[in-house]
Amino acid sequence: MPLEDEDPVRPSGRQVNGEVSGIPRLRGTGDPSLRGTTAPGGSRTDVMAEGWEPGPVLGDGDVTPGGAPQPAWQPEEALMTELSGLVQKVVKSSSWWERHGMDISILVCSFLLLPAGFLCLRSAHAIPFLAGVLTLGIVHHTLTVKGSHLASHNALTESKSWGKVWAIFFIELCSAFTVEQATYNHVKIHHGYTNIIGLGDSSTWKLPFLNRYVYMFIAPLAVPILTPLVALDLLRNVEWKAALRTLCCMFLGFYCHYWLLLHVSGFQSLWSALLCMLLTRSLLAHPYIHVNIFQHIGLPMFAADRKPKRIHLMSLGVLNLPRNPLLDWSFGHSLISCHVEHHLFPSLSDNMCLKIKPIVSQYLKQKKLPYNEDTYSSRLWLFLQRYEELMVHAPPITELVGIQ
Repeated sequence: MPLEDEDPVRPSGRQVNGEVSGIPRLRGTGDPSLRGTTAPGGSRTDVMAEGWEPGPVLGDGDVTPGGAPQPAWQPEEALMTELSGLVQKVVKSSSWWERHGMDISILVCSFLLLPAGFLCLRSAHAIPFLAGVLTLGIVHHTLTVKGSHLASHNALTESKSWGKVWAIFFIELCSAFTVEQATYNHVKIHHGYTNIIGLGDSSTWKLPFLNRYVYMFIAPLAVPILTPLVALDLLRNVEWKAALRTLCCMFLGFYCHYWLLLHVSGFQSLWSALLCMLLTRSLLAHPYIHVNIFQHIGLPMFAADRKPKRIHLMSLGVLNLPRNPLLDWSFGHSLISCHVEHHLFPSLSDNMCLKIKPIVSQYLKQKKLPYNEDTYSSRLWLFLQRYEELMVHAPPITELVGIQ
């Protein structure tokens, strides 16, 4: 499977208290506009998001993974090419099962668990009923988070035609969002301008009018309600055919869920069925919100006109969390323990990101570039302590000296 041009690479290094150490910061302001791009309905696309910019990088005594000494000055293009070559070898030597099959099997297993989940909700006893809620909640997030994320990057299949089909199914039918806006905002903006102030700085996750405890522990319960409302608002930016398709898929997804609760689970009223839908769809909403802010916010931010080259941008602005069986299954490795690898090579599946993780981490550490890792509890405590600074006020702009 060929790696896409947009695939970035990430380095490794040490960090202190969840933040990269040794990086001088200068406060500044900036609200850069997105030049040369249009919304999904327009005629132009963002080319910067799909490529990386060659440039020099300083490295004292750099060595290759094989141990051969490298010159102290090495172009970024050489770093990217070298790491991409190492990853490409792993991808080419991997079977279809490793590239796609394992992640597809997780999604298939989730579908197979649906009947058991709906049947458990028929029980009048607490334990089987709660088992049904837990099953449906995990299945929902596996399909809407893992499935949608892989589909948005066309990582489920090597066929672009089937990739479009799966994107519509997982993003619109299961997640109630429009494919065009989801891929534009996530792939083009977030991945293309990771931690660039005003563009890919994760500011869409900030609600500064909420206090820290409401945002971190109560607001996530509203995710199932807010998601379709935001999606409906974004339909103004797409062509009418795409908007109509999205509306039909959203309605079909909600109605199927509601119909199964009535006719399979035996719910007697509209409100009891809707309450159960809210409960299952918000089961993992807290870690969903937390993961999205933990892995970028609080790390270095840059202005569009003073941003580092791409390999430094991704190594500085992305963080891995430890492996967690529940979140690995429901969200996927690329969103949890392999987020750095995912930002470097976004077209790879979750399983392949996990497979290349040792290569990427070793390479970045050898090049003395940051490879950020932190625990879930550490990041949670950091955000509770510094919520005003990280989630309310404008983040400081990082100024890197000696890299470009």
